[in-house]
Amino acid sequence: MSQTLAPVEVKAAVEKLGRTFEEFKSANDADAVERRARGYADHLVEEKLGRLGDEMTRLQKQIEGLGVMANRPGLGGMTVKSAPGMEHKAAFLGGYMRKGLERDVARIEEKSLNIATPSEGGYAVPEEIDQMIEQRLRDLSPIRSIATVVRIGSSNYKKLISTTGPASGWVGESDPRTETQSPDFAEVAPPLGEIYANPAATQTMLDDAFFDVENWLAEELATEFAQKEGAAFVNGNGVNKPKGFLASATNASGDAVRNFGTVQHVATGTAGGWPASDPSDVLFDLMHSLKAGYRNGARFVMNAATLNQIRKFKDVDGDYLWRPGLMEGQASTLLGFPVVEAEDMPSITGDSLSVAFGNFQRGYLITDRMGTRVLRDPYSNKPFVHFYTTRRVGGGVINSDAIKLLKFSIA
Repeated sequence: MSQTLAPVEVKAAVEKLGRTFEEFKSANDADAVERRARGYADHLVEEKLGRLGDEMTRLQKQIEGLGVMANRPGLGGMTVKSAPGMEHKAAFLGGYMRKGLERDVARIEEKSLNIATPSEGGYAVPEEIDQMIEQRLRDLSPIRSIATVVRIGSSNYKKLISTTGPASGWVGESDPRTETQSPDFAEVAPPLGEIYANPAATQTMLDDAFFDVENWLAEELATEFAQKEGAAFVNGNGVNKPKGFLASATNASGDAVRNFGTVQHVATGTAGGWPASDPSDVLFDLMHSLKAGYRNGARFVMNAATLNQIRKFKDVDGDYLWRPGLMEGQASTLLGFPVVEAEDMPSITGDSLSVAFGNFQRGYLITDRMGTRVLRDPYSNKPFVHFYTTRRVGGGVINSDAIKLLKFSIA
């Protein structure tokens, strides 16, 4: 898809999303009238609302995807920083990827780039392609796009977090100053694991001079990595993988009394469902459980099934709490905050943590170990050539006050 067409297509998708939302509101309002009059829902209307909800989700993703494509820098816009970098890229793509020639790329890595080949083999992806993969990951991975991401050079990355601010007070101009109390710190080490992918191409494809190897590799790896890491950032147990924010211990206590590292949850009061009287009240409770200082930059995170239910909620004035993003680059909002759709968030069941709200940039840290490595394998699955690729990624909650969870439970 050409970048010149993207703005036109974005405008068309935005206009269609607006029309679909108006149709959704009309159908939902009619459904509410029928429920009050008959005491039950018309299944045909419910099916229509489901279809319209799915269509709005599709259109929102289409708008976001087209905006990303229009603004994504092409490979030609990236700069090669050094002659060894250019030489490494040529040897990696032209020699190793296409023909399996290892001598030149090994020589460059060992002498010019000071990269040692590990015992299991494989070679480092050139910096430009590594940048492309990282850019694609930011586009595809919902949690990566809202969390803090740092690049690290070793596997023992640790971060000190202040659990109490330094003591302070007011004094007169000539009053003596007492010594202030030192802050307390906690050490956080986001669990790190190795993620791998194994894309394949035929040798005929690789021999084709018009086959864009670098873009193909970046797209294949980013798509696979995004799916795996996205699940880990949400639900990962921290064993050879990142620890997801839903894997943290939770309780209903407020920030002042809750242990460091424990995330607060707000209960809906109903096991596996919303409160019967006014379901939207718990969303306001969730929002206000987050300190005001964290709300600037906060987002709601949920899956599509949960979002489809929330789209029907209204405030006391009859206005819908959810609003579609009807401008290019604008996300849909809930209570005025952007909504991030993450398919790895659980659907609503008993005791599920199906909605998150918080400032993930301050609450969740992702660590990327520098260097993506590729091992060419033309033997295991002939006539395909596999490219076994690994990279090390970590993640974990670093500020448990900055993320809140909605728990569908009695307490």
